[in-house]
Amino acid sequence: MNSTFSLLLVFLARFFMPRHNAQMRLLKAQIHILRARIPAQRIILSPAEKSELLRIGAECGHDIDGLMEVARPATYKRWLAQMRDGRAFKAVGRPRLTQELRDVVIRIGSENLLWGYKRIAGELKKLGLYAGANSVKRILDEAGIHPSPEKRKKKPALPWTTFVRAHMESMVACDFFTKTVLTARGPLTAYVLIFIHLGSRRVFCSTPTYAPDSVWVTQQARNTLMWCADQEITPDFLIRDADTKFSASFDAVWASEAARVIQIPHRAPNANAFAESFIGTIKRECLDFFVCFSRSQLDYILRTWVRHYNVERPHRGREIGNNVLQVDFRPARDGPICCRRQLGGIVTSYTRDAA
Repeated sequence: MNSTFSLLLVFLARFFMPRHNAQMRLLKAQIHILRARIPAQRIILSPAEKSELLRIGAECGHDIDGLMEVARPATYKRWLAQMRDGRAFKAVGRPRLTQELRDVVIRIGSENLLWGYKRIAGELKKLGLYAGANSVKRILDEAGIHPSPEKRKKKPALPWTTFVRAHMESMVACDFFTKTVLTARGPLTAYVLIFIHLGSRRVFCSTPTYAPDSVWVTQQARNTLMWCADQEITPDFLIRDADTKFSASFDAVWASEAARVIQIPHRAPNANAFAESFIGTIKRECLDFFVCFSRSQLDYILRTWVRHYNVERPHRGREIGNNVLQVDFRPARDGPICCRRQLGGIVTSYTRDAA
């Protein structure tokens, strides 16, 4: 009986061993092929991977000669000695950057696009966080933020919105809009040129014209500069679009006052958002309710509404705080409330009469 059982075991071993050996040779051949693809790269194992290799190696008595492909046999023996001494495996290389540090670097980099990597690294030290300039560069590159001087040489890193926000008190924007006027000669298109001071949101509006030629446009530039002087506004920049009605003499008037004319890109109305927003407001709240039959009628409507806009109308902008634009305005606390209506009730405002 025992001999029969032994013969069965020998038969099974002879049947399965070649198959097992072929599988082992196939696995080792694949490892050799993969290892040949990365001959110059060092394979860095994590502490968990080292422990797993030692656990499996213990099953064969740590006889790993000819079997270890991801590390040298001497390295394996050093791991074994370290495990027997009770010393824990540690991760190789520098500690990974924490998510908190990454978030702070991205925040500082996105809020200060003119800062370089070393400047950001110095700011981190003030906050008790430590990262080298190369680490800061890697984090910002992964986030798609490029504040380095090399990047700025190719393309200005300062966004348009940041530039506008930094110069609002010295910046004026302008733009044209039109209104159809029904005359005895048929419908005519009246052109109006508006100028808005970005810091205070106050507006200067030209008289309408049917022929906005170079002489007329240049005169509006002079009128606007006189209005700026009355309002104690010193314009350093003028934003305008690429409209061909803006002649060279128009730009020369502003240059004579040391104001730089900035032309926004073609088909980029968002770059002149303040002027575009005002034009949309005056059309929605006023002009869309009127059919004009003369240029003088349109001029009266514009002057009445612009005065209301500059003096009486509250503005919901974040910087304005839902207040009127009049600098010396002081709300009355007592007295009866009176309603003032203009332009047939299109313009309405409320005041208190002095008691």
